[in-house]
Amino acid sequence: MFSLTVRDRFMVAHSFTGEVFGPAQRLHGATFVVEATFRRADLDADGLVVDIGVASQVLRTVLAQVEYRNLDDVEEFAGQNTSTEFLCRWIADRLSVDLGPAVTGLAGITVLLRESDVAWASYEKEL
Repeated sequence: MFSLTVRDRFMVAHSFTGEVFGPAQRLHGATFVVEATFRRADLDADGLVVDIGVASQVLRTVLAQVEYRNLDDVEEFAGQNTSTEFLCRWIADRLSVDLGPAVTGLAGITVLLRESDVAWASYEKEL
């Protein structure tokens, strides 16, 4: 299996509902480093998994939808705890659509969000 990873970052504010979240129930900020990995069994006719420029641009476009926003105010996320895990899936789902024809032949997309140098989560989407 071949893979290609691109990286970016974004900043948001949000809060959580539920005792399990302790002080994170209050509004707080987060800066995430995002790694999006695209996988395919065989390279395409150009010898690529996916074009790096296309992958980078599409990732930037997806992140721009939430960057510098309070996620508590995003209608699409109403009633959801926008946990790191939740955001991983949201980004992977958007990438799989927004890549358009570049998604053809991909076996999957993995999104890894780093909250810090000691904590991160990921989501693997099979295509």
